[in-house]
Amino acid sequence: MRHCRRKRLFDLAIAIPALVLTLPVQAVVAVLVARKLGRPILFRQVRPGLGGEPFELIKFRTMLPPDPRSGRLDDAARMTAFGATLRSTSLDELPTLFNVIRGDMSLVGPRPLLMQYLDRYTPEQARRHEVRPGMTGLAQVSGRNAIGWDEKLALDVTYVDHQSLGTDVRILVATARQVVRREGITADGQVTTTEFMGSASALVSAP
Repeated sequence: MRHCRRKRLFDLAIAIPALVLTLPVQAVVAVLVARKLGRPILFRQVRPGLGGEPFELIKFRTMLPPDPRSGRLDDAARMTAFGATLRSTSLDELPTLFNVIRGDMSLVGPRPLLMQYLDRYTPEQARRHEVRPGMTGLAQVSGRNAIGWDEKLALDVTYVDHQSLGTDVRILVATARQVVRREGITADGQVTTTEFMGSASALVSAP
């Protein structure tokens, strides 16, 4: 409990100044998103948070809307060069600072994935929801989307078991280094990452 309070204060001490300092950058990005991708400017999606409870994640949009008439349905067809740049520089993540300040998320923790993944986790993998999801995490600085799902989820649980403010600082520093180098942005052959369909162990044990 004491660690949770310290972690929350740590998050606010960084997220509030970061939000204020990046507001001019966010204003420029918002204008560019409106011009190049249209409206809405923000991407909003319900994701599972602490204990699997849903919250609304906010980011800048990086993709064009689906358009069946033009065949623009999958991520590869919807992604633009501008959107790819936003993702590779993590500028699309700046509005997520609001989620941290509101208490939906932490600066560091397992990334918030999709609601439909909840019933695909093994009991061990589901432990990733024992802490608030993060803007970055151990899996992100250990390969991000370039590593497989089982490894990513195992790293999430490792973070849950070994979390500390010192670990958070190291992950934030490693994240900054990774953003500068633009490493691990996508999975092989994907513009983002593959869908998590459940691990082999979960599928074998399923009735």
